[in-house]
Amino acid sequence: MKKSILAPATFALAAVILASGCSDKKNNTIAGVPVLVAKSFETNVPVQIDPPPVGHVMPVSTVTVHSQIGGIISEVHFKEGNEVKSNALLFTIDPRPSQAALDQARANLERDSGQLEYQKANFARDQKLFAAKIISEDQVDTDKASLDAATGTVSADRAAITNALLNLEFCRIRAPIDGKTGGLQSYAGNVVKAPDDVLLTINQIHPIYATFAVPEQFLPVIQNQMRQKMLKASVTFENMTVPPPQGELTFVDNAVDETTGTILLKATFTNGDDALWPGQFVQVTLTLSELTNAVVVPSQALQVGQSGQFVYVVQSDPTNQANQIVEMRPVETGITIPK
Repeated sequence: MKKSILAPATFALAAVILASGCSDKKNNTIAGVPVLVAKSFETNVPVQIDPPPVGHVMPVSTVTVHSQIGGIISEVHFKEGNEVKSNALLFTIDPRPSQAALDQARANLERDSGQLEYQKANFARDQKLFAAKIISEDQVDTDKASLDAATGTVSADRAAITNALLNLEFCRIRAPIDGKTGGLQSYAGNVVKAPDDVLLTINQIHPIYATFAVPEQFLPVIQNQMRQKMLKASVTFENMTVPPPQGELTFVDNAVDETTGTILLKATFTNGDDALWPGQFVQVTLTLSELTNAVVVPSQALQVGQSGQFVYVVQSDPTNQANQIVEMRPVETGITIPK
């Protein structure tokens, strides 16, 4: 059942469904037929886009997890479909090759550091001999080049250690965001190739988006209202067993779609009860403003005549409460809302 909002200037109304009477010739009386009567009332009414646009639920963020090094997955540390926190350990790649590379880099550094110390001492000795004019300048230049080469080798060894440490850290694959894990793409024992193989997809669903499009004629109203306050949004969907999730309009696209004449919007929902799911289709109710003290009557009470819309009002006879009079009243209607 729907109710219609009457313009504020109209009178408070009671709607009835009329029925024709019939004459009882024997008693020369008119027999009445029972009719339905409803009371009008004043209330605050939200102004919403009607009909509600169809929206598409999407995660705030989606991350596809890859491995940065190749190797064998030695362990999986979560169950697919579970929630994970940022930096939570997801996979372990067999660390032994990376550990061996690190040990080799450290051994190289130790060896080359000794060679560097020898070249430093040799060059210092050559400088003293050259000052005493015992050796030639060419010999000093040769030893200086050897010292520079040894210095470069030690620097390369330190860089190799840093790289080996990174590779060892990459053996532990961690969650980049908070979110819900999808299905596993690679299992323990699989050999992964970096960075091509996909291990897992994580969707952030707290909060979550609902994207929807509205006709471009609503854009000025939406922009004007958003300058004053956050616009409220709610969603409904089939077989819903929870109250409609409540959210706020947080995004208006920067261009109208020329093909459809619509503007893309996003509403954000906390989704604490997981009522909304990525990929789900919903109906989005966007509240633009609110009418205060609007007069409301059932839509069935509205009739259309030559002069426009009208309703019938029941007037009580003060001399006889059982005798009620029906009067036609013209009205101006506003919006229609669900009961």
